[in-house]
Amino acid sequence: MPLPLVPIAGVAIRVGVVALVAYGARRALRKGRTDQRAEDAMDDMDEGIAMHRPADRGQTNAAARFRRVLRWGDGGIEIDAAALGRLRIRRI
Repeated sequence: MPLPLVPIAGVAIRVGVVALVAYGARRALRKGRTDQRAEDAMDDMDEGIAMHRPADRGQTNAAARFRRVLRWGDGGIEIDAAALGRLRIRRI
C-alpha cells in the first residue's frame, strides 16, 4: 500500500520552515562574552526578589535569584537562576 504524500509533505514543509528560522536566528546572533563582574554580582545576590529605587538617580533596580538542588537516586542537578534588571526613564 503506497504512503499518502500530502500529509508527509505538510510535515516536511513545517519542519523545513522551523529549521530555516532556527538557522537564520543563529546566523543573526552575535558572539557574546562573559563579564566576570556581572558573574560575581549574581553570585553575591541573596535568594528571593528585591527591588529598590535610589532617591537621586531616577531609576528602579531589581534583582531575583532562585537556587534549588534536585536529587534522585545517586545523582541530581543544581538549578541556579539569577537576574539583574534596571529600568530608567528620563525626560529629555
